Amino acid sequence: MQLGSDNSEPKSVVKSFSHHEWQHERASHRLALKPWVSDRLSRANLDVSHPVYDFLFTYYSFPPARLLRWSPGVDSPVESDDVNALDWSSYYKKNTFGWVIPRDSFPSHRKNYLNWAARYLTETGERSPFFGCFGLHEWAMLYKIPSPRHKTVPLRVSPSDIETVVDSLQLRCSHYDAFRFFTPSARPLNRNNLTRITTTQHDQPACIHASMDLYRFAYKIAPFCPSSILQEAFLLAVKARTIDMQASPYDLSEYGLKAIAIETPSGREAYIEHQRDLFRLAKPIRDKLLSVYRYLNESP
Repeated sequence: MQLGSDNSEPKSVVKSFSHHEWQHERASHRLALKPWVSDRLSRANLDVSHPVYDFLFTYYSFPPARLLRWSPGVDSPVESDDVNALDWSSYYKKNTFGWVIPRDSFPSHRKNYLNWAARYLTETGERSPFFGCFGLHEWAMLYKIPSPRHKTVPLRVSPSDIETVVDSLQLRCSHYDAFRFFTPSARPLNRNNLTRITTTQHDQPACIHASMDLYRFAYKIAPFCPSSILQEAFLLAVKARTIDMQASPYDLSEYGLKAIAIETPSGREAYIEHQRDLFRLAKPIRDKLLSVYRYLNESP
């Protein structure tokens, strides 16, 4: 799937699938995501880690096998003679048009989460994008500490260089789940003192981590979220995570990743261009997710 290919307004979250259509959709979904799942499982079997991409399966808690499952999404009829031929088969109920994952089966105890998430996605998307953070969060996580967090990956700059960069470029992180990993010395240097409670007040749509987290919002409501959106969100997370670590102080040349040297003016310009691209790609995904969350929030 090519990210950013659909810039139109979000369509209805309900769509019907003929027998041929859902089989084609499932095959395409698995084809797009299986390489990432297979690589992760192979590394796990060999007890080998990847400093960039393992994050997508550890920090984000969706099991690899579930990532490969296909779902039409909520209230979307699927034509099939056998419900057991479908992924997530226990969620389906029979109706006049086929098998559906009905909206009224969404767990009632999770309605508070739906309300919060819809508000978060709305407010984050409506906030003005900010492109001046330069991905300094990874630098702030290494500021004035004796050893790096990723002990198996060398640094491409010295600890004193890290200190100089952080001191010379103001920390303007808006995402709490990045800020909370800042070193004790770095936290007071950030423009805002972020907390979990104030997340919705600070997150903004150009933030790399806010874009990456759209994947979490997709899998948190699986299988009520269409797999087409889940796939887009995951592939966006891959792209965001790659840029995130390229801009870090780590030397990832062993993994075929060229550094985005944000310690230089040209590197900061390059980072902003990547950030603008991610912002553009994230918007339609956020809009689609918001449509699903709002639909689940409505009374059947």
